Amino acid sequence: MTTSVEARLRNLPWDKLSNDLWQEGYALTPPILDEDECESLIAAYDDEGLFRSQIVMARFGFGRGEYKYFKYPLPKVVSSVRTELYPRLADIANGWAEKVGGKTFPPQHASFLDVCHKAGQTKPTPLVLKYEAGDFNCLHQDLYGDVAFPLQATFFLSRREINYTGGEFVLVEQRPRMQSRPVAITAERGQAVIFPTRYRIVQGTKGFYRTNLKHGVSPLRSGRRFTLGVIFHDAK
Repeated sequence: MTTSVEARLRNLPWDKLSNDLWQEGYALTPPILDEDECESLIAAYDDEGLFRSQIVMARFGFGRGEYKYFKYPLPKVVSSVRTELYPRLADIANGWAEKVGGKTFPPQHASFLDVCHKAGQTKPTPLVLKYEAGDFNCLHQDLYGDVAFPLQATFFLSRREINYTGGEFVLVEQRPRMQSRPVAITAERGQAVIFPTRYRIVQGTKGFYRTNLKHGVSPLRSGRRFTLGVIFHDAK
């Protein structure tokens, strides 16, 4: 890819992605990160100076595997993704909020971070996750305080069927008075899946309502899988 990551994000098919989020509850982008950017983020996992903490999932009953949270200042590509994605997603989030009378969000990420920091949420939340054969991530939501942005993204850094097999990204939607709806998503290196942090807005026969969602990762059958998680609110 010859264009900058910022240009790639601006040139995404945003009408389609927005429609997918409204209709399906998630959106899978075309490739955004190039080979060098994916390899650089994978290599960064071993640089302890870039991260504020490491979580081994089995210790907390989260699943199997591990992940590390970046510290500020974020690597340039991570900061660019977070800053450039946010305004488009804020438009969608504010459209959702209008339908159910929820809170709206400022148009720029820096302004939203000010809201987080005033609430005592000052720790960065972008992270790199590493899974090996047999590892998995239990269904969960990434909430780190009272302030939460309703959308987030996972970028796939490893090559499916080459670096790993299995390890599908899983979304489960808990629908009122109905059984839960699961979705298993596979993606190629550099693509991102955009999905709700906590709930999405659905139009029913009596108006709009929220449905709760959780996400996770199915067990890897072989290899090693890395992803970049981009969460827009900071943590306490």
